[in-house]
Formats: sequence, C-alpha cells, structure tokens
Amino acid sequence: MAEAIRLTDPQEIERNPDNPRIIFHQDELDALQESIRQQGILVPLTVYEDKAKLFLLDGERRWRCALKLGMSRVPVIVQPKPDPLQNLMMMFAIHHRRKDWDPLPSALKLRDLERMFTERQGRSPTEAQLAELASLTRGEVRRFKKLLRLPDEYIKELMKELKKPRSEQVITVDHVLEATNAAAILHKRQVITAREEEQLRKAILKKFRTGVIKSTVAPRILARMSRAVARNEITQAVVHKVVRRVIDEPNYTLEKAFSESIEQADFEHSLEQLLERVIERLEEHRRRRYKPSKSVAEALQRLRKIL
Repeated sequence: MAEAIRLTDPQEIERNPDNPRIIFHQDELDALQESIRQQGILVPLTVYEDKAKLFLLDGERRWRCALKLGMSRVPVIVQPKPDPLQNLMMMFAIHHRRKDWDPLPSALKLRDLERMFTERQGRSPTEAQLAELASLTRGEVRRFKKLLRLPDEYIKELMKELKKPRSEQVITVDHVLEATNAAAILHKRQVITAREEEQLRKAILKKFRTGVIKSTVAPRILARMSRAVARNEITQAVVHKVVRRVIDEPNYTLEKAFSESIEQADFEHSLEQLLERVIERLEEHRRRRYKPSKSVAEALQRLRKIL
C-alpha cells in the first residue's frame, strides 16, 4: 500500500531512467514554474525508494521546477519499488495520457520494453501484448515500430529537433514518416530504385525545411501517382520522370509533379467512380418505379445536355 504524503527535499530525488519522456520544452517549464512560484506544488510527486534513494514515477516537470526555484521541500507519495519491467510499464501508463508525449523517445523506450519482456518470457510479445504492456493502441505500436526502422541519421536529426522550442522545430516525426511512406510506395511499385527511394526521402525532407513543401501530408500525392500506375492509367516512365525532377530540382513541387503527370487521369478516375454511383442510383430509381420529381428531371436534362 502507498504511504501517506510526506515532504522531501527535491535534491534527494532522482529522475526515473525509464521515463519515456526525455524532452522538456523550456517555454512549458517556465509557465509551470510561474504557477508553482505563486501557488506551490498542488499535486504531490509520486516516487519509489531504492537503496535509500528516491526515484520519480510521476512529476518530473514539477520536480525540475522545484529545483529551479530552490524549494527545500516538495510533497511526495512513496510507492513500493517496481521491478524493471513494471517500472517501464508504469512509465508508459502514466505518460500515455499526456498530450505532449513525444513519439520518438517513447518509441525508443518501447524497444526497451519489448526487450525486457522477451528476456523474461523467452519469446517476443505479440503486437497486441506489446500494446497492452505499454498502454498503447496497436496502431500506435505500429507507428512507433516504423520510427524504429528509420536509419540512425534520421533518428538523430529528429532528436536534435525535439530539443528545440516547438515554435522552432522544422522537421517532425510526421514529416519523416510521410516522406518515408511516399518513397517506399513508389519503390514497391518499381517506379524508382532503392537508391532513388532514399534520394527521394532526402529531397522531400529538404523541401520541408526550405518551405517548398508546406503541408505535412503533401507527399501522399506520390501515393496517388503509384495507384495510377497500378490502374494502368499512366506509365511508370511518366511518373519516374517527374519524381526525378522532385529529386533533382530544389524548387520543383509535388503539386507540379502531380499536374504534369496524373492530374487528368486522377480526376477522371474520381469522375468515373462518381458516375458509377449515379448509374447505380438511377437504376435503383427505375426499379422502384418512382416518377421523377421536377428537380430530378431537370438535373437529368442538364446531364443529358453535357453528355
């Protein structure tokens, strides 16, 4: 059972080495620090004791602010010491509810959680088990694993970006994943080579940095190109040509690549799908032997005129 609240010198508390959250933005800390300066710490820190030392389970931001303010006492609740696997599971459970949870540090800790489980059980956890252990959804687990498959240079760059104030961050996890997914889809469709896949990812990220690409989801345009190739609406050669321009020309946009390759085919594919639905509805209208209303009759006349 947890002990009652007690007052402790924050200097005697150490951070939890398994905390998935390792990035603390100064502007957010400043706001919390001012609140603590005026009102004190309203929610006690949660800690566990190990060899006469206290380690944080929850409340690292409050602890950091208390140290900065030079506070001599902070309220804490002492919990029983968890084992390493329980500790990491508890860290995930606590921090999963935080809106500002950074995905990359969490992905790295998820790898540790998976390793600990494997060492204890003698087998790797299933996706569902790992999601349950980390208090995540299976979709979040898959997303984190995609991050872990990124080359080290991208992980290092993302960690460097995470240390900046949010307003100064240019490249985020979503930028890298969108660029990676777009390039991978074209490679899978054999539109580009493995070497070009990496060149395309780098080119997209560079265009994000320079502002040539402004929307995080803009690389999905390349997936639409891939689908057009799969439907035989356009040749691989045409798409490859514009993709090479994306790679080679710093100011060549994805929108330009789209307009110069599959814009018409993509529009007509959407139009074809819409017409199929209209035809189905008209046939259903006829089977029901409805008498067309005036508005429907006028709409059909306009359609007939266009055709």
